[in-house]
Amino acid sequence: MALEKICKVEGKGVYVPGNDIDTDRIIPARFMVCVTFEGLGKYAFYDERKNADGSDKKHPLTDPRKKDATILVSGANFGCGSSREHAPQALLHYGFKAVIAESFAEIFFGNSTTLGIPCVCATSSDIAEIGRRVDANPDAKISIDLTDMEISCDGFVCPCTLPENARAALIGGTWDPIADLLEDEKKIADVAAKLPYYK
Repeated sequence: MALEKICKVEGKGVYVPGNDIDTDRIIPARFMVCVTFEGLGKYAFYDERKNADGSDKKHPLTDPRKKDATILVSGANFGCGSSREHAPQALLHYGFKAVIAESFAEIFFGNSTTLGIPCVCATSSDIAEIGRRVDANPDAKISIDLTDMEISCDGFVCPCTLPENARAALIGGTWDPIADLLEDEKKIADVAAKLPYYK
């Protein structure tokens, strides 16, 4: 099964400022009781967005102007803390297609890439400028170009970075190693048939 080649991601952005936003803030542990990842989106940043009675707190993600945002913009060391795959799954099912941050925790970054979510880095000053622009103009589109490694937003353009192995996987459509493995199912079966210890 061929995977989508992810060369460019475009959409409305939402700026959630702050450094060291950990996976427990992205998806609180008490919601990690699901059999599948479906439905996790409603719990993304739950304790940041909701009061104990379920009413909305004031937060960038509860701003009605940001309800269709598909690109999350944040600070340094995004996705740190426990190595829960539920965190990028929650963001994916919430509707996010990409994350821009100053830096990422390594395991969160890897888990996101294998879901086809580009996690690109920009400088803190460029992120602050993008944040200012999406806050001032909620309809402003962010474009992340993985070929030229540029971010554009409402007339502002800046470079971004992404490890080459992740970039190549995304633009080449090989970002999910399990799907990549299943592409060679017949070869795997042929090798297995020749192994004396595999019945």
